[in-house]
Amino acid sequence: MAQKTSKLFKQMKANKPIKIFVDCHKFDEDYQGITSYIKGLYNELSKDENFHFYFASSNSISLKKVFGEASNITYLDYFSNNKWIRLLIDIPLKILKYKIDFAHFQYVVSPFKFCKYIVTIHDVLFLDYPQYFDKKYRFKNNFLFKTSAKMSEIVLTVSEYSKQRIAFYYNISSKISVVPNGINSEYLQEFNKEKSKIYIKVKYGIENFFLLVSRIEPRKNHLLLLKTFYEEKFYLNYSLLFIGKRDLYYKEFEVYLENIPEEVRKKIYILENIDNSNLIEFYRAAILFIYPSFAEGFGIPPIESIAVNTPTLCSNSTAMSDFDFLNNFLFDPKDNNELTDKIKLALKENQVYSQREKMISKYNWTNNSVKFLEAVYSKT
Repeated sequence: MAQKTSKLFKQMKANKPIKIFVDCHKFDEDYQGITSYIKGLYNELSKDENFHFYFASSNSISLKKVFGEASNITYLDYFSNNKWIRLLIDIPLKILKYKIDFAHFQYVVSPFKFCKYIVTIHDVLFLDYPQYFDKKYRFKNNFLFKTSAKMSEIVLTVSEYSKQRIAFYYNISSKISVVPNGINSEYLQEFNKEKSKIYIKVKYGIENFFLLVSRIEPRKNHLLLLKTFYEEKFYLNYSLLFIGKRDLYYKEFEVYLENIPEEVRKKIYILENIDNSNLIEFYRAAILFIYPSFAEGFGIPPIESIAVNTPTLCSNSTAMSDFDFLNNFLFDPKDNNELTDKIKLALKENQVYSQREKMISKYNWTNNSVKFLEAVYSKT
């Protein structure tokens, strides 16, 4: 890998810096997987002065806190928060003004093209699992994603699973490169778990908890964990914490939660709008992290919890089946009994993952940035 990277960089140094425009509008919204992806990838790429990066959002001051200041970074402000004004007018004008070579979008590109396009399509789960998405959403996004993929010179995605599904639906396998998510540096810092537990207890009043970090919607399968927690009486010794916004109405989950006795509901917490510094403390303080999602294009939260050495259980469905470092702690998200057994096993073994290093070597931004560079250089 080192030889390949060195050869690539030497070839690129013979040319003028390549200008890459990065649509960062997601940083104007709630922190989510896409923002983590852009942050990790471009914090690594921006170290290379063979590129000049143009990061654009509605708040360049906030972006500077993410990527810092450097001679090869320029920050741009959008003049409107409206999605269509951004795609139809603002971005094309900026591409022309700064003579951009590549523009990198998430899912949807501008229809007016004045440079080469990179689009990251993280998943097409709405096509594989239509029951979790309304008809309008499926129709609109299928059209936009397919059009964006066809218009782009480079299509990136985050897992082999997503690559196969995108290629199947859009017939573009030759232009797809897998650039997975990686662990951001703050999750790899040394820490004291007991101090994290005390911090969470003092600030939020929560202790001895199972944790799930995810938007609350049917595809994420919160109901399985809630039922298991209640019916197997884990509440006698532990609390249950969900961190994430109620993104889509999840009737089964809400009805079940409401019918749990009040004394048990006092041990079930739902928190929204937790900033990243506090989110890391929750990961560190958790007794167990449990991720029962039915379908993911990648699945960032489990690798974040493993990075801080919190015992982790994860669904074995879709892209998450790639998490082979979890060994016996993958489970069928449709099987309540299996999840119960895995929880009891994890609590009994009080495991600290020897697989952590294997996960980090597989999902790190240094290696992933090389994959990105290879894709870009192949189109220069």
